[in-house]
Amino acid sequence: MAQKPYQKTKRRRLNLLSIAICSFLALIQIALVVAATDADFEEILEPLTVIYDLIKYAATIVSGLVMLFAGITYITSGSDPGKREKAKNMVMYVIVGLMVIWAAPFVVNLILG
Repeated sequence: MAQKPYQKTKRRRLNLLSIAICSFLALIQIALVVAATDADFEEILEPLTVIYDLIKYAATIVSGLVMLFAGITYITSGSDPGKREKAKNMVMYVIVGLMVIWAAPFVVNLILG
């Protein structure tokens, strides 16, 4: 089924807008890094670290609830292999997500030296 012409232009505009926003944010970040001294950089990073920690701990709590739900789904799946596979996938995705969230600062420190 062919898309209507206005849908293509709408999608194209949305793509251009997202590219423009990403480019703008990248330019701002580059300007801040170039203009900042070490003291300024630490001053900028302090509130971001607090926000990151809040998100990290909130995501850990939510992931614990999702793991509980996945465990209950696995236990109550009975002989339904679809539910059992869905529960296994939930657990795997939660573990991978937690690894990414908790390892992010170590990767950043490794890259920045």
